[in-house]
Amino acid sequence: MISNRLIKNLILLGSFIIVIFIIWNTYALFQSLKKEERKKMELWARAQKELAQNPNLEKDLGILAFDVLQKIGSTPVIQVNKNGKIIDYKNIERKDNADKDSVILYSKLEKFKKENAPIKVIYKNIINQTLYYGDTPLLRKLKIYPIALLLIIFIFVFLLIFLFQTNKYSEQNKLWVGMAKETAHQISTPLSSLMGWIEVLKEKKLKKDSIIEIEKDINRLELIADRFSKIGASPKLKTGNIISLISKTLEYLKKRSGEKVIWKWKPPKKPLNIPMNSTLISWTIENIVKNGIDSIKGQGEIKIELISLKKSIRILISDNGVGIKENAVKKIFNPGYTTKKAGWGLGLSLVERIIVNFHKGKVFVKETKVGIGTVFEISLNKKLNR
Repeated sequence: MISNRLIKNLILLGSFIIVIFIIWNTYALFQSLKKEERKKMELWARAQKELAQNPNLEKDLGILAFDVLQKIGSTPVIQVNKNGKIIDYKNIERKDNADKDSVILYSKLEKFKKENAPIKVIYKNIINQTLYYGDTPLLRKLKIYPIALLLIIFIFVFLLIFLFQTNKYSEQNKLWVGMAKETAHQISTPLSSLMGWIEVLKEKKLKKDSIIEIEKDINRLELIADRFSKIGASPKLKTGNIISLISKTLEYLKKRSGEKVIWKWKPPKKPLNIPMNSTLISWTIENIVKNGIDSIKGQGEIKIELISLKKSIRILISDNGVGIKENAVKKIFNPGYTTKKAGWGLGLSLVERIIVNFHKGKVFVKETKVGIGTVFEISLNKKLNR
């Protein structure tokens, strides 16, 4: 089966070949028409020279010159004498009854000098003139045609790439949904059995402390299953206190991170309610904080700040760990990208999906320096965007 990438490359290659072929043919046609225009102008100059050489044949040569003039079609022409003064012109629109000394005609003359080489009409002391001519409207259009064609092809290629990218993201979304649903299903099956065994243990009157700890872990597994089930669907946002949610999430992490981690979190006293899915936001904070703990290697500082703005809130999560290399900053949210030997590269990808796709917010690396630490920023709206 041919891959989408191969199809895209073939289409791009085909488009490039077609463009080159059309531009080459346009150039060949342009040069051919230029040569034809040159021949007409040379023929006209020759007719005028013959007329000067044979004044006795003025009538017949006059007819010939008139016939040549008819054949030059729409080619704009200006004749000047040996002093550079305009003595005649053809196929140039006259505006405001402009005469041969008008500025418009002389500006046209300068333009013609750049477009085509002049043709001299010289015969003894009788005639000494120079013929200047410009490009016809058709030739001017042919000049613009390749540029217009390239622009059209550029737009076509851009749309093509956009469609392939959209299709790629759609496939990734389907993969996420399928994986999330399957994970939730796989976890929920043994959970039901474990909950049954907890009841059996309670009946046998074992130590309460052991049962309580087992229940905590089961509740944790239930939370994980709930998170994945929400990733596999479109989670609903409900108004909740983000400060309380952060505090509860950090409380859970503190018990499992070791005594050498220094926590800096001063929650505002006043509740701050925003629309969110508390399960997924808690997961987001947990993922970023865990990355910070890995970065400090279990010994260092984790700092969380909450800044309330007029329309949004900002959550800053920082550590004083190893930092992130510059070339990795743009990749860390990509699915599958990880700097850990045993990592899957899914944590931050899920974070971005939760914040950007589900909550219409922003998440990014605000600051990072190798050997100094990293600051992540999460931005969430205070009100739902309609």
